[in-house]
Parts: sequence; structure tokens; C-alpha cells
Amino acid sequence: MPQPLRQGLVLDFGGVLTTPVAECTRAFCLREGLAPDAFLQVISADPEGSEIYARLERGEIGQAEWNERTAALLGVDPADLIARVLADLKPEPLMLAAAQSARRAGVKVGILSNSLGSGPYDPYRGYGFDTLYDAVVLSGQHGIRKPEPGIYPVVLKQLQLAAEACVFVDDSARNLTPAQDLGMTTVLDGDPAETVKRLEEIFGLPLR
Repeated sequence: MPQPLRQGLVLDFGGVLTTPVAECTRAFCLREGLAPDAFLQVISADPEGSEIYARLERGEIGQAEWNERTAALLGVDPADLIARVLADLKPEPLMLAAAQSARRAGVKVGILSNSLGSGPYDPYRGYGFDTLYDAVVLSGQHGIRKPEPGIYPVVLKQLQLAAEACVFVDDSARNLTPAQDLGMTTVLDGDPAETVKRLEEIFGLPLR
């Protein structure tokens, strides 16, 4: 097998290693009788909702508080709200396979994810974070979240690699800019097959 052209691959979790988050939240809204974009509007456009969500991702509040306060904004039952919102989130097989193909070829593979606070719902269960990746950085464990610039060097330090040696994949364009500013090569993930093709070009490796 050829030598990889980069040494590190850093992946977002939700929407990259999983099916799209927006599809998942839309399905939740339809089940609850809400407008299809109601959840995304609350966590991104509503000042109170977006601040609560940011605090959840930084680990400043737990899932129980977030469930109660966000449910009030949505007008829904707070019971297990975060689990209900993400009930349809599933593994994305092409990206998961590509990550492990890269690792077998000698690439260090890390996770950089905005997390969902402490509580019973664990979106990462079953993904093998303890064994299948060389670094795992979750925002709630560091009190800082993407796209805040300070979180990106954390994963580079864990991988023991320079930014220029790494590729970062995220499904949100705003999360790519700080990585680019550090010198990382970035890929905006939309279609998994296209993302894998782009990674094959960058690394000079077959990843399927």
C-alpha cells in the first residue's frame, strides 16, 4: 500500500460519522407536530435556545436542565428530549469504513466533536471511541466548543501532529475556518461518497 500523503485525519461525529443531523431533527419535529425546522431554529436562531445549547456543548449544564429549558421553548414534553431529538441518528458506513482504512494505512485518526453534556443519553455508544481512534476530543470535557479556535489545538496535541499534517472533516462550514487558520486541510462533508473520494485524493490512498 502507498504511503499516505498526510499523517492525520480528524473527523466530526454528528453528520460525518453518522447520518445527517438535520434529517434526524426534522423527523423529530414531524413526530411532535412541530414545524420541520422548529428544533434547529430554537438552538440556532432563538437567543435563549442557542445559549442553552452552547452551554450544553461546553459541559456547563447537563442534559436534564437542557431538556427542561429547551422543551419549554419548543412546547413539548421534556422527558428524554435529547434522546428523542436524535432517535433517528444512525452510523454512516462509508465514513466509518474510510476512517478505519486510513488508520490501517498508518494515518492517525481523531474525533473532534461538540458533545451533549452529562446525562443518560450517550450518542457515542457503540462507535468504538476507546479502541478505534487515536484521539477523542469532546467539547464538554474541555469547556470549549467548535468553532471556538481553542479546541482545535487540543486534538492536534493528542495526535502529536502539526496542523499542516492533518485533514479535518466537518459537515458545518463555520467549523472549518479555525482549522484552516491553523494550517489544516479541510473538507466540508455533504455526501459521504464524495467526501471519501476527496479524502482518497488528499491522502493518496484507497479508502473504500
